[in-house]
Amino acid sequence: MAVKVPKKLSDWRPYVKSGARVFLGSNAACPHALVALLLKQSNRFRDVELVHILTLGESPWTDEKYRHAFKVNSLFLGAGSREAVASGIADYTPCFLSEIPSLFTEGVLPLDVALIQVSPPDKQGFCSLGVSVDIVAAACRSARYVIAQINPSMPRTFGRGFIPFNSIDAYIEVDEPLIELPPKPQDDITLRIGRNVSMLIEDGSTLQMGIGRIPDAVLQSLQDHRRLGIHTEMFSDGLIDLMEKGVVDNSRKSLHPGKTITSFCMGTKKLYSFVHENPHVEFHPSEYTNNPSIIAQNDRMIAINSAIEVDLSGQVVADSVGSRLYSGIGGQVDFIRGASQSRNGRPIIALPATAKGGTVSRIVPSISQGSGVVTSRGDVHYVVTEFGIATLRGKSIRERALELIQVAHPDFREELLRQVRTLYWVPNYQLARSTRVVELGESEMIKMKLKQKKFVLRPLRASDERILQEFFYSHTEETLLMRYNSGVNRMSREKAYTLVNVDQTKDLALCLVRRKGPKERIHAVGRYYFVEKGNYGEVAFVVRESSRQQGMAAELLQALIGIAQTRGLAKLVALVRVGNKAMLKVLKKKGFVPVATEDPTEAYLELTL
Repeated sequence: MAVKVPKKLSDWRPYVKSGARVFLGSNAACPHALVALLLKQSNRFRDVELVHILTLGESPWTDEKYRHAFKVNSLFLGAGSREAVASGIADYTPCFLSEIPSLFTEGVLPLDVALIQVSPPDKQGFCSLGVSVDIVAAACRSARYVIAQINPSMPRTFGRGFIPFNSIDAYIEVDEPLIELPPKPQDDITLRIGRNVSMLIEDGSTLQMGIGRIPDAVLQSLQDHRRLGIHTEMFSDGLIDLMEKGVVDNSRKSLHPGKTITSFCMGTKKLYSFVHENPHVEFHPSEYTNNPSIIAQNDRMIAINSAIEVDLSGQVVADSVGSRLYSGIGGQVDFIRGASQSRNGRPIIALPATAKGGTVSRIVPSISQGSGVVTSRGDVHYVVTEFGIATLRGKSIRERALELIQVAHPDFREELLRQVRTLYWVPNYQLARSTRVVELGESEMIKMKLKQKKFVLRPLRASDERILQEFFYSHTEETLLMRYNSGVNRMSREKAYTLVNVDQTKDLALCLVRRKGPKERIHAVGRYYFVEKGNYGEVAFVVRESSRQQGMAAELLQALIGIAQTRGLAKLVALVRVGNKAMLKVLKKKGFVPVATEDPTEAYLELTL
């Protein structure tokens, strides 16, 4: 049998006919020169359906003047297709990126022609799909005809993105630079989100993230991490620095160790040069990279995705603003579910707390009318904003609401609680109060090591009701006596709530916690109660028995002293049982001075500020 020899494209008529379905290559590999030639022949066609996901650059095929010839069916919206869908001249088909290839291969969306962009063939006769293997590989396998734009500027990438030159039916040769997508400048909000997300990422984790300010901010916050790996649908410029510094070395990956796995990349010329013939980066089809069962084979899989809004039950809106379709489902659900099934995996939704210059909260009581839920409330484990981390896994609707209110912008928290009381079962004793401790910074979290163990110092929050209750019931009778000075043996949820729902602008309540995935455990609590008459604070502490002798009370006391000084308190005082020698030692070491008292069982100490 004679080997097929691809032809230089001179006539579209053998390949494209009226009523055909034509696939356009993806992202930075969209074959714009090839599509431009097709548009010049638009008067020859009627009702040709153009199918594609995101394409970088202009999208002239969505112009009204081509409506007689082409109908666009976008599987992920960009600027041009978004406007076309909004005006009613194009369609949007929502689908998971992992499942789009099967729409082609199973004939749900049978393809007549695939228009692609590839590198020139190598000595073995194979072209590379370059920077976009994603759904292009399946389109090439499924289409009746494959027409290629051969571009010497297309990087040759390794993995599963090669196509035999003789499987191409027709081609043109055009040498032109790939369209670039430069990183956007960072702002303070996204940098804070990045730092908060980085607190959930442990050394040796495998990461998935997209493109934009928040993913780049996360990557900037990982400079001190070690032995990270990458399994992602998209590769961006932000990863280059981490790979060159050895922060990302893929050494701890349980799947494809030593390799960065991706499906496509978008970025600058520097990125395209970096992936060119780079044996450490492999491009695979999206039915593989985005398959949740494949993703889950990576231990400690971290999936970081964004959202337009999140409601107080944890539902995520990511592809629409109200009824206006904005982007697409893409790979968010694929990776959220893959990470949730991974051993010690962490699916994360990260977003700014507000939109429109701070006038609109992205944390909402219920999703906006017309908006579509991309990720269900059952899939979300963490929601991160510039104000902290909300842990949702295993939490009731009431607990989720309190967690999410805590990471909403402070200007909206009271109204969110008021509204959620009309939507969900929230007890009457749960009232709105400020829980901000601005002296700790915007995220109100400080990471520290005590005896080689990692802890987070943060304020007690309204959502800590249950874990404070568990903390109380961990105490021995001796601790209860020393701390509460009486035979207290019960901590109801109502009582626990009064202890965690603190007006932190007046009183102050801090804790030291350890996190392990969604599990959080209080190890120590330190607080002062403000006494307006005298302008002083009365301090109190309790430390979990198993965590003593690690310097926890000293760390909490130092934080209380610093904040009290900033707030202009005149002094701090402490009333301690004389048998509590450990606490007396901590107080005296920090400068507290005993003051005479008539009660021989109690010691009274003061620290002038």
